[in-house]
Amino acid sequence: MTLWDGARVRERVRALAELDPRCARFGADTHRYGMRPPLPETEICRFEAAHGIVLPAAYRAFVAEVGDGPAGPDHGLMPLAVPRPEAETDDEDDEWAVDHEWREDRLPGRLAAPFALAGPLPGLLRTPAEALTPGTLMLAEQGCGMYVRLVLNGPHAGEIWQLDPDWGGFVPAHRDFRAWYEEWLHKA
Repeated sequence: MTLWDGARVRERVRALAELDPRCARFGADTHRYGMRPPLPETEICRFEAAHGIVLPAAYRAFVAEVGDGPAGPDHGLMPLAVPRPEAETDDEDDEWAVDHEWREDRLPGRLAAPFALAGPLPGLLRTPAEALTPGTLMLAEQGCGMYVRLVLNGPHAGEIWQLDPDWGGFVPAHRDFRAWYEEWLHKA
């Protein structure tokens, strides 16, 4: 049984692109409504085994049935197992902060580490964000050092949290990946 109708989602993304030919919608100038192909099951299993995790069902199914980003909320979805093609350049002046965040997530043990928070931490963070994000996977960058993260373990596993270290803190944003992504699909 599939959780996503990949063809329907990709068609909806194409329709969004037609409605926004200038990519004026927030973040569209970054992801340009492009969709990478879905990842093979073997690659997803390899990623999970390498990091000692099991991805939440809705996100895992999206990557397997719809695509491995980038079209999506904010500046788009980050790829799961390989860096963005743009991140592979040797030009350090072109490096985007999100690529550093992506690499940090994939350090050994980081994704499998316990999620540090028992509940929301609103407001200015007095703890470095790096200390709060183990056990979460960065899904998207919102700009100005803000990120959307998927909680991978503990009582909040599967929830989408927003990290805004300077103003909003680290707080739940959506109950799961599917709700977050579908909200983006239907806001146009």
